[in-house]
Amino acid sequence: MTDIKNKVQNLDPNVKARNIKEMVRPTGNMFEALVAISKRANQISNQLKRELHTKLEEFSVTSDTIEEIHENKEQIEISKFYERLPNPAIIATEEYLHGELAIKYRDEEKG
Repeated sequence: MTDIKNKVQNLDPNVKARNIKEMVRPTGNMFEALVAISKRANQISNQLKRELHTKLEEFSVTSDTIEEIHENKEQIEISKFYERLPNPAIIATEEYLHGELAIKYRDEEKG
């Protein structure tokens, strides 16, 4: 799997209107297109969440009291970087429109 963070650096994070005919072309059905995009968006979201938590765990300091909060400039920068990334749904839509998603149906998987 390619590194999503590098892939989406030049991607516009703003939502924009899409041509429905262009969206339907790969699957022939708008609902199938939306399901494919939403499942991929969930995968991207989970992957980014795991990456962020892994990076932030490096900075975690175990202490006996909850009141002790240590702010680290590197930790803040990492968090801001992930906040600036486009929404996973936007990333998944771009992947779908550029033919980067492989759509498999359950019936095909069994056969």
